[in-house]
Amino acid sequence: MMENVLPPAELRCYATAAYPCGYLPEQMARSLVVAPGETLAHRQYSALVAQGFRRSSQFVYRPHCDRCTACIPIRVVAADFRPDRSQRRCWARLASGPFGLIAREVPLAFDEAHYALYGRYQHSRHPGGGMEAESPQDYIDHLLGSSVDTRLVEFREAGSGRLVMVSVIDVVADGLSAVYTFFDPDVPEAGYGTFGVLWQIAKAQELGLPYVYLGYWIAACRKMAYKARFATTEIRVDGEWRARA
Repeated sequence: MMENVLPPAELRCYATAAYPCGYLPEQMARSLVVAPGETLAHRQYSALVAQGFRRSSQFVYRPHCDRCTACIPIRVVAADFRPDRSQRRCWARLASGPFGLIAREVPLAFDEAHYALYGRYQHSRHPGGGMEAESPQDYIDHLLGSSVDTRLVEFREAGSGRLVMVSVIDVVADGLSAVYTFFDPDVPEAGYGTFGVLWQIAKAQELGLPYVYLGYWIAACRKMAYKARFATTEIRVDGEWRARA
């Protein structure tokens, strides 16, 4: 079950009203949200992420549903990670050569090319979900608003320089937290999403950070299935991180 342990006592939180779940049809969801007026120190935000919280723009939240515990926090143990055969092929294909990807950290600011790619991704992956109609300001508020240590990383093809993927990543005390990644939806077989997670695991290893937090895993949600494909993952159940069976 999802734990009900509250975040650090010095923080004010509130439970939202019920709203339609974005992952499980016909389900209603609620969230426990850190009050937007709170200024989070690095240690506080790190503690929240370790307790299963996530960040979207300035909102730090955790599922707090009345009768559903399907959302399970999941993280990769970076030092122990060993890619499977498919992931090794993906890395080999996209880490080198003219179609390999070059990652570059850029300022956390609006970029027209990023915004255009985001719109294409949303239109393809979440049609009718409302996100594809976001204005530039909506995009800024959704992905670029941050008061914590956030990195914006773009991935371009080595040969052409074509932008194919963008990742928003938070750095916390014990790892990296994958906030959001979007990529070229017109090449579904490319494996950009898989490569993005592999890159973050490699970056955590390089920085000596133990974990890569992947947000929530929902066993019954196909969109979340990819998270379970990474070996050496841990899930948070009953207030404890434990190896996923």
